[in-house]
Amino acid sequence: MPELNTLPKPADSEVDAGAALDLPPRPPASEEERNERTFFRARLLREIRHFISDNGPLAAMLAVVFVNLIGFGIIVPLMPFFANSLDAQPWQVTLMFSAYSLGQFFAEPYFGRLSDRIGRKPVLIVTTALSVAFYAALAFAPNIWAAIAIRFFSGISSGNISTIQSYVSDVSKPEQRAARMSLIGAAFSLGFIVGPAVGGFVPGDQFRAPLMTAAVLSAIACFGVIFFIRESRERIQTAPPPNLAVTAKAVFRDPVIVRVILATLCYMGAFAGLESTFGLWAHAQYGWDKKEIGAIFPLIGLTAGIMQIIVMRPLVRRYGETKVLAGGLFLFGLSFTLQALNSSELLITPIVVLGTIGQSVIFSSICAIISLATPPDKTGATLGLNMSTGAIARISGPMVAGGLFTAFGPDAPLWMGAALTIPAGLLALQSGRVQKRAA
Repeated sequence: MPELNTLPKPADSEVDAGAALDLPPRPPASEEERNERTFFRARLLREIRHFISDNGPLAAMLAVVFVNLIGFGIIVPLMPFFANSLDAQPWQVTLMFSAYSLGQFFAEPYFGRLSDRIGRKPVLIVTTALSVAFYAALAFAPNIWAAIAIRFFSGISSGNISTIQSYVSDVSKPEQRAARMSLIGAAFSLGFIVGPAVGGFVPGDQFRAPLMTAAVLSAIACFGVIFFIRESRERIQTAPPPNLAVTAKAVFRDPVIVRVILATLCYMGAFAGLESTFGLWAHAQYGWDKKEIGAIFPLIGLTAGIMQIIVMRPLVRRYGETKVLAGGLFLFGLSFTLQALNSSELLITPIVVLGTIGQSVIFSSICAIISLATPPDKTGATLGLNMSTGAIARISGPMVAGGLFTAFGPDAPLWMGAALTIPAGLLALQSGRVQKRAA
């Protein structure tokens, strides 16, 4: 039929036909267009360079913290069961946690002030290298008392958290510190996603392999510090040697910092009691072993990571560090109460997540408040004193929690934690009022 001959050709035929046409060449770009393209390319390159310059040291430190915390996280869910494999009693299990914190108590203020004097990088190299040796020694501990002694020296080698916080403070502007401290907290949390998942799923009662894995990861972190971390402070040859008494005297004259440090004491006592007895509590109440306990840590780390990376910054921008700190302490304390009243295995994880939402903003808020209220040349010493105060709580918290667990039952440490968060929250609110009056 003739109508068929008048139908349009398919689209690909049109494309072919169009391609065959002899179209005129596109005129060359004008000098103004070329200059505009060159301007935008140069601007993009400048922005990339500025971003790397501003965030490169922080990114390298985050990577080092992440790798190191994977190694630490591997052994956290294993500790109670590792101690039991050495025929330890429950009070000896909690003593392993206390010994670790006792080492941190001595190390944190010393290394923090030493890093103010000689720089952050040398302190980080020495401490991460020592961690390698002590993880390996723990893997071959012949008895519980040797393991407790090794854990004490492991705490000394881990007394570099204040140095890490000081490094972040050095490379951050004042308005960036709360957000960047939360990123360090996020690196800790992400390490706890990967580490306990590995440690909790080790088959049988074999603990040597995960402990040696932790040693290898600490070695990687040490090399990361050596090759990728730039020094953030110049060496001060005339600075006095580290002196805890001088730092403590200055801190107790500051009404904001002293309240925040006392809040750290209460909060860390609650947290350390929970950390040291959670495995014993879950086993006594619900028959959980290291596999179930290890499985819950990745969820804790994921929740904390989301809070610190996504939620922390807008919360601080809207409410300020002290209100965020008080709110976090309230949620953390509420989770203790709910867990003590809970009788369903299905509700353990949701309540733990609720506590993690509160707990994840506490650490970063405390560090930000202290770093903003402290001169740069005293940041390491003051943060070190704060960590040392936390170490006192981590020494006494597990011992008290272990005694309460034995004397009054598995839920007693939970009630202890709930009680300790009340004065911590009140101190946080008071520090905020003092800041407003001083402003």
